[in-house]
Amino acid sequence: MDLSNLKPAAGSVKSSGKRLGRGQGSGKGGTAARGHNGAKSRSGYSRKIGFEGGQMPLQRRVPKFGFTNINRKDYQGINLDTLQNWVDDGKITDVVDLDVLISTRLATKNDLVKILGRGELKAKLKVSAHKFTATAKAAIEAAGGEVVTL
Repeated sequence: MDLSNLKPAAGSVKSSGKRLGRGQGSGKGGTAARGHNGAKSRSGYSRKIGFEGGQMPLQRRVPKFGFTNINRKDYQGINLDTLQNWVDDGKITDVVDLDVLISTRLATKNDLVKILGRGELKAKLKVSAHKFTATAKAAIEAAGGEVVTL
């Protein structure tokens, strides 16, 4: 290794060496390697995303189907076994409300929360949420807890 065989890392130098638009003698003068006519020869050209050269683009060729309900409400589901695991770990004591769910990262501040009935709940909890399934409600009350619908 000496000064005679130093070179930049592979892929770090992008220029081809020829400068564009610097006269006919340079070999890249005149049209500056853009060809003669067409959109790509003009200044300010930028291709639209999905443009396929005038062919009908994929996003327009594929058939659309289905229905999206703009009034849909999405609930963040939390199961009873998840709550029981948090109780076992000592992160939840007796009250489960939105502040507790947000601090334990089971939900975010904008979520609507629904308590689901998977698993078993042994702890006596006062649970506050937007919705409950019938099995979850029964299991919480069977464990001696209280259900509060927000």
